[in-house]
Amino acid sequence: MIQSPASSYSPPDYRIGNPVRFGSQVSQQPGSGFSARRSASSASGQTSELSPEEQQQVQQLKQIDRKVRAHEQAHLAVGADLVRGGPVFSYTSGPDNMLYAVAGEVSIDTTPARTPEETIPKAQHIRATALAPADPSPQDRSVAAQAARMEGEARIELAELKREEAANANQDSTRIYRVLEQGDGNTAQVGGRLDLFA
Repeated sequence: MIQSPASSYSPPDYRIGNPVRFGSQVSQQPGSGFSARRSASSASGQTSELSPEEQQQVQQLKQIDRKVRAHEQAHLAVGADLVRGGPVFSYTSGPDNMLYAVAGEVSIDTTPARTPEETIPKAQHIRATALAPADPSPQDRSVAAQAARMEGEARIELAELKREEAANANQDSTRIYRVLEQGDGNTAQVGGRLDLFA
């Protein structure tokens, strides 16, 4: 999930089964990645046999973990210079006492650039980053929509600037012709006045 600085969206809860059974979620800082998993033997001091139901839950948690990590990795791969730090994952403990990522987010810079010309490609990059995963979350789609609006506003601003530049250029050329019209028709004066404006 893409997290813009101004957003307060909470990630979907992918936990399965009874949350009490899996323990509380643990929020892990960026860059911790796979090292946040703890081994069953070190966490409990002994390894225990899991029931078939618990084994199924572990498999589901592993699948969710892979999906969450792939989702955030897609944002990172496309985001590049927009990314602020690494991914942040929320974890839950499985019946095997291992931690599994059940949600994640990547913070990116969603602010406009200095000029409309720079904002347009940046907004396109933000949108591509937000929609990079195969299954964008509602927050990802929201960030993509914000980026599309930012791009549209930058295009409007750019068009207005170009209209103003064209109007100013037209006004300058009109001023030259007015000076010529006000003269007495003397070609020496016309040439001299043209040199003044050139």
